[in-house]
Amino acid sequence: MATDTPHHPHYPIAIIGAGLGGLTAARVLHVRGVDAAVFELEASRGTRTQGGMLDIHEDSGQRALRAAGLFEDFVKIIHAGGESSRILDQHATVLYEDFDDGSFERPEVDRGQLRDLLLDSLPDGMVRWGCALASVRALDEAPGRHEVTLAGGETFTTDLLIGADGAWSKVRKLVTDAWPEYTGISFLEVDLFDADECHPEEAAVVGGGMFFALGGETGILGHRETDGSLHCYLAHRADEGWLDTIDFTDVEASKTATLRLLDGWAPQLRGLVANADGRITPRPIHALPVGITWKRSPGVTLLGDAAHVMSPFAGEGANLAMHDASQLALAIADNPGDVEKALSAYEEDLFTRAEIAAADSAESLELTFSEDSARKTAALFIERENQSGAEGR
Repeated sequence: MATDTPHHPHYPIAIIGAGLGGLTAARVLHVRGVDAAVFELEASRGTRTQGGMLDIHEDSGQRALRAAGLFEDFVKIIHAGGESSRILDQHATVLYEDFDDGSFERPEVDRGQLRDLLLDSLPDGMVRWGCALASVRALDEAPGRHEVTLAGGETFTTDLLIGADGAWSKVRKLVTDAWPEYTGISFLEVDLFDADECHPEEAAVVGGGMFFALGGETGILGHRETDGSLHCYLAHRADEGWLDTIDFTDVEASKTATLRLLDGWAPQLRGLVANADGRITPRPIHALPVGITWKRSPGVTLLGDAAHVMSPFAGEGANLAMHDASQLALAIADNPGDVEKALSAYEEDLFTRAEIAAADSAESLELTFSEDSARKTAALFIERENQSGAEGR
């Protein structure tokens, strides 16, 4: 709850960003009886679509949902069968396939539906839309307190500033000069709507869940969505300026340029680009350094991509953001009146788990875009499956 000062409002806890991490932090704090305000730059919850499918891991994302008191509601929105996965080479030969057995280890869910679940669990007015962060500064006269100025001119103060504002976080600048760097991989995002009816060959090659088709420095990663569409990314190792050589406003020209990367690939795999509906969306992939840390800075911390953005090749981004958020919120609630003790404990754990995940992500990136990557990746999945089976016996 805000309290007015002679100059501007004051919020004991201000969360910058209403992504999955920021909303999870707000929800867990609310459940524990701690007030917080969330500031989001987007004008409303429906400003844009929220991306594709997420696999929610048992030891991180699911754990966060339990802390938020939302696990049972989460179960109702999972994509039944979506935990299936397959790995193919560029000739569409299936090298590995795993079917959804209902084990619930990594169930799939639509990111937008998960965000809606979190938003609907918060009190009205807790999220303030259309509040882009313009600047923030520490107040020398009040250690640990920060003054935040929004793009619209509103200024407020807070005793605890939580940066949940993504890869290009402005809050991050308060604790470190580290900045995401290009990983050498660029994604080209496409959608194929009503796939079974309108794109049957492409639907058949993708299958019922997660899908990888790999061929050295190029690959296609995708999912079948809950609405029956296919959401895919053509991933390619290239210089950072490569995307600038393609005019993505020209649908046909951009498809032609992209399809050159798939010369010699199976027709149904090429069809994921050639028959895509609408524009191709370019997405260069950036990451912070593996093992990033910072010195404890009073009254401010980070979570999710703001703290440790990494490539998506470990599948940990959303799960880590939600886990970070729940652990931070629980630490705050468990240490009333001692924010610094809560933040110190939180960040000590944060740095350890983020380094492990980021290292795994970087290693997986190199494997995915190596020579004979499809067979190597399939072999890794089979090895993990065998180890899991042996542990379960």
